[in-house]
Amino acid sequence: MQIIVLIKQVPEMDRVRFDSEKGVIDRKSAGVEINPFDLNALETAVQIREQIGGEITALSMGPGRAEKALREAIARGADRGILLSDKKFAGADTRSTSFTLAQAIKKLAPFDLVIAGEMTVDGDTAQVGPQTAEYLDIPHIAYVTSLDDIEVKNITVTCNIWEGSYRKRLHLPGLITVTKDINFPRLPELRAKMESREAEITRWDYSTFSSLLSPEQIGLKGSPTQVKKITIPPPIEREGQVFSGEELEKAVAALEKICREKQLTGGQS
Repeated sequence: MQIIVLIKQVPEMDRVRFDSEKGVIDRKSAGVEINPFDLNALETAVQIREQIGGEITALSMGPGRAEKALREAIARGADRGILLSDKKFAGADTRSTSFTLAQAIKKLAPFDLVIAGEMTVDGDTAQVGPQTAEYLDIPHIAYVTSLDDIEVKNITVTCNIWEGSYRKRLHLPGLITVTKDINFPRLPELRAKMESREAEITRWDYSTFSSLLSPEQIGLKGSPTQVKKITIPPPIEREGQVFSGEELEKAVAALEKICREKQLTGGQS
């Protein structure tokens, strides 16, 4: 089975800082890592390969430093890494990103399955996976929480949407996005990490797709949406009250008052 895993390098969100005045992420304030959900996607691909065989290609779009993420993907089980990197790709929104990734996947055809994390931690849109599938004109299933059955031409999965759990069968070629509940990504072995440092990462720039893409379709020019400002919500301050001893009636009255103010009661007591 030919599997393509979409990988994105993102800031370490537990360390990154936000520029409140400019309303943007200060990407220089923290290191970078593979998007955590993409690790689940890669682990899913490795588990499929272990069952029925195949080849895994890790595909990413980003600056040159994203090669590091692809080498880590190779250390974790990918057979090769391909990086889409060009200044013309910069500033892409989810639509432009999905369109560009789709052209790269077409170039990699034939393929059987594309796997992506459900979302990226620096965007939280959950749009790139499904949009990529639409540009490829292939079926897709989002929010997959388990792989139930794997065949050469079909896979059966369980996905959770809203409050429902659904079992679905996907005819290949197709695309799925996976949640963090699908598996626990294994850590790479030391030997694999050492070997991945020497792995050759294939780079594709705009000229690779010049016959398929126009400058108006990619990057900032091809993006109908733009992030103008990021607003950081103020921290929530919590207050507590302590009642003890003979203050039970007082505590009940105070609790009742709070519930009424918050409209948490359905009627009169």
